[in-house]
Amino acid sequence: MLKNRETGGDRPADAGNTPSAWVVRFAHLIVPGGCVLDLACGRGRHARYLAARGCRVIAADIDVSALAGRSEAGITPVQRDLEDGSWPWEPGSLDAIVAVNYLHRPHFPHIAASLRAGGVLIYETFGAGNGRFGPPRNPDFLLQPGELLQAFPELQVIAYEHGIGHEPRLAVRQRLCALRAHAPVELRGG
Repeated sequence: MLKNRETGGDRPADAGNTPSAWVVRFAHLIVPGGCVLDLACGRGRHARYLAARGCRVIAADIDVSALAGRSEAGITPVQRDLEDGSWPWEPGSLDAIVAVNYLHRPHFPHIAASLRAGGVLIYETFGAGNGRFGPPRNPDFLLQPGELLQAFPELQVIAYEHGIGHEPRLAVRQRLCALRAHAPVELRGG
């Protein structure tokens, strides 16, 4: 099995780095006090942002040293090789999942299943063609056009984007916000 170890260049060295605008835009959809999985959390920029919003955050990655001692701040670091072994979260156990700059397709069915009714998926990662701007370049770690949009058929898509973005650097990205629900939700500006 291929390991997604090719960095996308967006792992912030500064722990105070701001969260993705996509995550910020849709964070209001997460139930107050909800349990959120920050999948492949890196240095924890989204975990910190969501914990500051009152969420209980599970920050999972192969290296969570940047989050050591943060559990009292609403963040529970979980050191785990996310691509080796079984998916550890139970079906219906999470209020939200945030995944930014991470792609491991075998997780797609588990991600959807882990969301509770009303749960939110906020996903943003690199798309095909990104290699001309920088890493990742390996096509195994780049979404094909429309792939993220079709990856979670059991979820209601709230918003989807695919194109060239400029923040935090020039890159081809796909972004998705989807719910385990089938009712209109409040959308806020983007």
